[in-house]
Amino acid sequence: MSAVDVLVVGAGTTGLALALQAHSHGAGVRVVEKRPEPFRPSRALILHPRTLEVLRPLGVTEALLDLADTAPTADLHLGSHVVTAGLGDLELPDTAFPHLSLVRQTDVESVLTRALAGRGVVVERGVELVSVRDEGRMARAVLRSADGGIEEVRSPFVVGCDGPASTVRACAGAGWHGRPYTEEAVLADIDFGGSHGLEGAQAFAGRDGLLFLFPLGEQAPWRLLATRASAHGAGRDFGQPGPPVPRAELQRLVDDAGLGAHIERLVWSARVPLQCRLARRFRKGRLFLAGDAAHTYSPATGQGMNAGIQDAVNLGWKLAFAVDRQEPRTGVLLDSYDGERRPAARGRMLLTHTAFWAEASTGRIPSWARAVAAPLAAPVLPAVLDRRRLVAEAVRVISQLRVNYRRSPLSVDGTPRLRGAPRPGDRLPDATVSTGGPPRRLHGLLARPGVHLLLQRDADTPVDVVSPRVTVLRLTNSPGRGLLAVRPDGHVGFRCGGADAAALSGWLSLVAVAAAD
Repeated sequence: MSAVDVLVVGAGTTGLALALQAHSHGAGVRVVEKRPEPFRPSRALILHPRTLEVLRPLGVTEALLDLADTAPTADLHLGSHVVTAGLGDLELPDTAFPHLSLVRQTDVESVLTRALAGRGVVVERGVELVSVRDEGRMARAVLRSADGGIEEVRSPFVVGCDGPASTVRACAGAGWHGRPYTEEAVLADIDFGGSHGLEGAQAFAGRDGLLFLFPLGEQAPWRLLATRASAHGAGRDFGQPGPPVPRAELQRLVDDAGLGAHIERLVWSARVPLQCRLARRFRKGRLFLAGDAAHTYSPATGQGMNAGIQDAVNLGWKLAFAVDRQEPRTGVLLDSYDGERRPAARGRMLLTHTAFWAEASTGRIPSWARAVAAPLAAPVLPAVLDRRRLVAEAVRVISQLRVNYRRSPLSVDGTPRLRGAPRPGDRLPDATVSTGGPPRRLHGLLARPGVHLLLQRDADTPVDVVSPRVTVLRLTNSPGRGLLAVRPDGHVGFRCGGADAAALSGWLSLVAVAAAD
């Protein structure tokens, strides 16, 4: 029987990011994936600013940006009107990534896989989780390799990143509530030839739904994404590409959108049944759920890949810090994952459900809004889009820059309270700071794993903080005697306006940074 600190089941973007986060914070990890090869083609195509932020300390953002379109444009076709929206260089001064990034999920997976391999962690493909159970001090997992061999693995923590049909969730008995949608998505990689004259992403609003075209096809220039009423019943493999769609059906979708282009080549297509579901818990003992195993949404607002990666970055450091500790010492730390990420998932579910109703429902009101009201409103849309702060605020909400964990037990205020600083639980915004040399951007200084203590100019240096997991940084342009403790996922954990050494020590112990007993 083998052993490992963290066993990650599933090698999509969530599982890969979780393994990278846990390993970067000191845990030994294994990643198993039942598919013998990476899934192709991509389903997700957008990275949000917050997702790039949380990945930055793991050293992968430059490689991702090299493969991404960071200044995308989108033409919105509303009846006879075409409105162009720019999605790069938004009014987001508190992030290093003030844009939406168009990038294929396959490229994200490739970058994360290479980063893991560079750290000596190789994804074990063709290895299926048969069962897993929590045995109190350890979890015991049974794995089956492609040749039928059986292996038992003991691990303090097993994380299910294995999608909507999660084996880990089933073994944990975590529950899975929600419902299927009556609409489905249609995906295809197509080539129109050289006569269409299209540049950038395209969106067409019609009575029966929306049709999108992205210049991100994997074996053809264009990826088509459309929504339509589903003619199929329940019991399907939700979220997974199903049967192909005939070219004639795809051409009919293109014609109905009024594009006036002929599909010259069809490389790949699928109809994808959709659902909206949430696990009743994200943790049960030593078993955890993340990404699509914990929550699944419609494609509206591009939440799936981004939400999964942000789950992973929230959970990975907590598991790594808790590996050499025993509950109840780490109980609060581990429970905080469910307490923080499940409410965030509920909020995203409301957002995506509302957006999907507007863009895909065939009901009378949304159909009328797309076919009649939207074209009538098209002449005023450029003025709305020119209000950059309004657009930026929408991106903040969509990309989870507004998510906070203020009610988390890991969010602590010391005495006296530090005024004028982010509250415990809030995301730490980027800013220009000085540390004794030339001004630099704060997020760049914190782009490394671990907990970061930010001291104001006149703050006392904590004398009891001696840990390779903690970096201390003095901000000489910030007058005062206070400090902030920033978690590895970029959220403020502790805030204090003076020398409250006991409270700081208590918080470090709470997140398992203080020396182990």
